[in-house]
Amino acid sequence: MKTLLIDDETLARNELRYMLNDFSQIQIVGEAANADEALELMDALKPDLLFLDISMPEKNGFEFLEELTQTPEVIFVTAYDQYAIKAFEANALDYILKPVKQERLQQAIEKAVKEIEERSAPSGSNHLTGNSQVFIKDGEKCYFVKIADIFLLESAGNYVKIYFDTKKPLLHKSLNLLEEKLPQDMFFRVNRQQMINLNYIQNIESYFKGGLHVTLHSGHSVEVSTRQAVRFKELMSL
Repeated sequence: MKTLLIDDETLARNELRYMLNDFSQIQIVGEAANADEALELMDALKPDLLFLDISMPEKNGFEFLEELTQTPEVIFVTAYDQYAIKAFEANALDYILKPVKQERLQQAIEKAVKEIEERSAPSGSNHLTGNSQVFIKDGEKCYFVKIADIFLLESAGNYVKIYFDTKKPLLHKSLNLLEEKLPQDMFFRVNRQQMINLNYIQNIESYFKGGLHVTLHSGHSVEVSTRQAVRFKELMSL
C-alpha cells in the first residue's frame, strides 16, 4: 500500500516510519509536515493510505481532507482523546492515540489492508467509483462517505448538499466538478441544481412540457428538465 505520512512533528514522523518498517504491506512513498506539502504530494504520489495528524499549523487534518476530491483510506494518529474523536461519525477507518503502540498500529493496518483490497478504483485514478469515498466536515461532525451510498446531490451556492442515510451535510465543491468525477453509469444530472443516483430510483412519471418527475427510495422527489429528459429516457430505456 502506497502510504503517505502527514504530521508537523518531525520526531513523530520518524517514530512512525520506524514502526511501519515492520509491516511488509506498507510502502512509504512520502512525508509532509503540513497540509500544503501534503496536497502537492497527493497529486504526484496517489497514495492508498494516509497516516494523518489532526492538529497542524495553518490547516488542520480536517481542512486538508476537505480539499481532496477523492479521499484515500485515512488512519488518524493524534494526541486527541477518544471523546474528541467521537466527532467522526464512525466512518473513519481508524484512529490511533499518541504515543503509538505497535499492537494498536497492527490492528489499524489490518483494517486498511482489508478496506483497500475491497476497493475497485485503481491507484492513481482521477475518477470516483462506487467504492470510492469523500470526506465531508459539517460543523463538528465529520463523515467519510462511500460514493454508492449517496442518493442525491443538490447545488447550494459554492457548496453541494450531499444526501446519504438521513444526513445532508455540505461539501465545498461545485456540482459541475462532481459531475465530472462521479461514475456516469451511477449518477445523472437531472437539472441544473440536482444530480441523482440511478440505483435509488423508485418511480418515474411524465411531467410538465416533456419533463419527468422522479421519486427516489428515500422519498425525495426531483424534476428531470425537458432538456435532460431525452437523454434520461435513452439511459433508462423508456
